[in-house]
Amino acid sequence: MPSVKRSVTHSIARTLFAIVLLSVCSSGLALLTLSGSLRDAEAINLAGSLRMQSYRLAWDIASHSAQRSEHIEQYQQTLLAPALHSLDRIYVPDAVRQRYHDLLSSWQRLQPSLNADHPDINGDRIARIIHSVAQIDRFVLALQHWAELKMRIVALTCLLGFTAIALLVIITLRHIRRKIVGPLRQLLSASEAVEQTHFTLPPLSTDLDNELGVLARAFTRMSGELEKSWTAMSQTVRAKTESLTQANRRLTLFYACSQRLSRSVEGREAFQLTLALVLRHEKLNCITFSVPDFGVLRAGFSDPQLPWHSIPLCLSHQPQPCGVLRWQAHRSEARLMQGVASLLVHALELWRAQQQVQTLLLLEERATIARELHDSLAQSLTFLRIQTARLKRTLGTDANAAQTVVAEFDQALAAANRQLRELLTTFRLTIEPASLTRALEQVVEPLRPQSEAQILLRSDIEGQLQAQQQIHVLQIVREALLNAIHHAHAREIIVSACRSDRGELTLTVMDDGIGIASQQEPPDHYGLTIMHERAARLNGTLSITGGETGGTRVALHFMPVTETVLPAAVGSVPPFACSGSEE
Repeated sequence: MPSVKRSVTHSIARTLFAIVLLSVCSSGLALLTLSGSLRDAEAINLAGSLRMQSYRLAWDIASHSAQRSEHIEQYQQTLLAPALHSLDRIYVPDAVRQRYHDLLSSWQRLQPSLNADHPDINGDRIARIIHSVAQIDRFVLALQHWAELKMRIVALTCLLGFTAIALLVIITLRHIRRKIVGPLRQLLSASEAVEQTHFTLPPLSTDLDNELGVLARAFTRMSGELEKSWTAMSQTVRAKTESLTQANRRLTLFYACSQRLSRSVEGREAFQLTLALVLRHEKLNCITFSVPDFGVLRAGFSDPQLPWHSIPLCLSHQPQPCGVLRWQAHRSEARLMQGVASLLVHALELWRAQQQVQTLLLLEERATIARELHDSLAQSLTFLRIQTARLKRTLGTDANAAQTVVAEFDQALAAANRQLRELLTTFRLTIEPASLTRALEQVVEPLRPQSEAQILLRSDIEGQLQAQQQIHVLQIVREALLNAIHHAHAREIIVSACRSDRGELTLTVMDDGIGIASQQEPPDHYGLTIMHERAARLNGTLSITGGETGGTRVALHFMPVTETVLPAAVGSVPPFACSGSEE
């Protein structure tokens, strides 16, 4: 930064220091003068008392008073009092000192005659006393004039100090206005002009030797640099504006194409509309899109005089081109057409993925319908057939008509069961959001009235499985329970659920019935197969074995994906750990 010859702060500080110094000097002189007047009243009072004491001495001489000696002593003490004696100083006016010295000399001459007792000289002594009274009057008058002089000095000192301070303040304000306020206003006007991008500034006070002069010179240089930068920036902004306009045009096209291709589920029509949009937007003569899925899609009319431009289309998972985008135009932008090609490829991948998803959803729905029909209506029809068989056995041999009706009913149920397994009816199982223990309770509770066996639930699982996982688990448990109820002839069925240390879930359905003879299902029965399919979807294993003391043990082992912690189920058996036998 350039050096400053006269700093603004230093100038103001010097001015303030001068004002303070003037005020201190004038106040100090006034206070000093006033301090010298502290005993003036006492001195005048003592001088006045000398006059009264002189008259008293004259009375004592005339009346031959016995207190004359005492009154002479008091007079001398008053004359030599400190308040009067302090007047014998160099700064005291000569008139006051001379009057005091005359008074002392007169007293020194008068005092011996006052002590002598000569009646014949009383008249002379009284005359001399009266003469001393005149001296005292002149001394008091001199003291009065001295006190008045000091008051005039104090007043004059204050007036001169105030006048000097006022002049200094006026000079300082003029200096500040000329050296500070004026240049600051110029700088403010210049900053407002720069703010409005007007770099031709009014003249600034660049000749000042203080900080504002340095600031004015720097501001002038800065405005010149800003003008150059502003010119360069304006040119850059114009170039960037043109670039952004071009980019905005591309983005507008890409957005419109994305809107069209977002309906790629429409297939050929969506791609055809997109090609027409690009043709209009870029003023192309002709554009084609060739892929095996749709063949060749074309928009516009080709011109034999114009060359063809092409971009190969490659899917993300296939290195080989799957198609080609070709177009004809007098002028085209390669980057824009490359973006259009990327959008078309992405839409094509999305369309193919949608087709695959729709196929998978259709297969999944068909498999779901088959499983749900078996787990619901098919079981009910089987139970009705069992009840029909029991009814048939309870009828007597002589009830031929009833036996015929029951046989027809049995045949109708068998036909309905066969037809039910062939139907593809939409069915979706819904469950309440609850913990696994509560969900198992909801499965077990409706089955208890269907069997004389005691069904127990032992579970300490407080989490909720993912919806798909929970559906599969509950259907496996329900199928195993139904098999135990209908075929095991058990007295006790235990449903248990526990978790291992590493988080794996084990669900077991164990009965004390007659056991399972073979895991081969009879014709037209798919319960065990569907149970194994559900276990596979859980990425788990399903084992069906005989119990240690008889019966059948169905165990499902799997690792849950996600769980949500819920409060413990009400009414469940206290928690227990997975035993080694259940593993």
